[in-house]
Amino acid sequence: MRTDPLTWNGVSGWHAQGQLPDKADLVLYFGTRGALACGKRYHELRDMFAGAHVIGCSTGGQIASTDIISDDDIAATAISFDRTKLKLAIAPATNAGTSRSCGETIGKALAAPDLAGIFVLSDGLNVNGSALVAGITSAVGPKVPITGGLAGDGALFTETLVGGDCAPKKQMVAAIGFYGTAIRISHGNAGGWDEFGPQRSISRAHGNVLFELDGGPALDLYKRYLGEEASGLPGTALLFPLRIFDPKQPERALVRTVLAVDHDRKSMTFAGDMPEGWVSQLMRGNFHRLANGAAIAARQSVASLSEKPGADSLAILVSCIGRRLLMGQRTVEEVEAASLELGSKMPVLGFYSYGEISPHGPSGVCQLHNQTMTVTTITEAAGR
Repeated sequence: MRTDPLTWNGVSGWHAQGQLPDKADLVLYFGTRGALACGKRYHELRDMFAGAHVIGCSTGGQIASTDIISDDDIAATAISFDRTKLKLAIAPATNAGTSRSCGETIGKALAAPDLAGIFVLSDGLNVNGSALVAGITSAVGPKVPITGGLAGDGALFTETLVGGDCAPKKQMVAAIGFYGTAIRISHGNAGGWDEFGPQRSISRAHGNVLFELDGGPALDLYKRYLGEEASGLPGTALLFPLRIFDPKQPERALVRTVLAVDHDRKSMTFAGDMPEGWVSQLMRGNFHRLANGAAIAARQSVASLSEKPGADSLAILVSCIGRRLLMGQRTVEEVEAASLELGSKMPVLGFYSYGEISPHGPSGVCQLHNQTMTVTTITEAAGR
């Protein structure tokens, strides 16, 4: 396996850190909606790597190396595999109600006895991420690791774009399946947020739309906690995510963040399911714990590997836009913390998302996370 990072900016175009390979099997790219919407950048990558699958999405910021987070450059990596086969699947994602069937379509297209893992990129505003992951899992089984994330649009929440062997467009899900016995896909995820305030029951919800907590309007509660910052909803809600859990399984807690609010219905739309009867609690973050969470996620991702991966591997970091908004200029601290655990030789690529997809640590069940740093490590085992 070989990885070759490259970046694009409006002044110099595409730039590679070294000599580009003659061919690649997979190209991953991440950029702002404004940089990707015209489709030219995709076609340039397609011309450079005619035989590769080219998959990417819009973001809330790109991670191009161990210490670069950019809103201007497009971050990309060309990957060549020695003994791993790939397959691309795409499906439309028109609204949250079709998310599970969209996932089932993706999963059925990729399912095979030798399927070793899936990396998925999804529209970030029209999809219920929980239902999407559940649909994929129903088709491929619970043992296949699924990682990836929901596309972003900075703090605008206007439109997100995803491309899979086509120019990026809205309402799209694209996924790559990795096949064979040589590929090694490991993963980790962690948060670093602190709970505060009372625990409240989710008393009325439908899918990923929350209406009531403890019998009262959920949006009113959020507004009380946000105070003057409530005028900036839904963006300001990213600083105060919800921790939710089934009271019968509190050790499987998840974090949910807001994508949209409806002031008339006093409801809030989240990136994933908000099951009725579950318990919720507000959260807030601090810089040290968030950076430490990133380090834990990276540590988990390499723990299962027999050898620490190096330059012939790739680490994909998908972190939440809410973490970036809170940390501001100190956001690089979480990327640096993760990179220290991964090692200085490993190439790093990633983006800030509207939702992160990774297996849940204790249960191993693939789920949608929010306000979480996830790390996916991809490498091939030595041998012929």
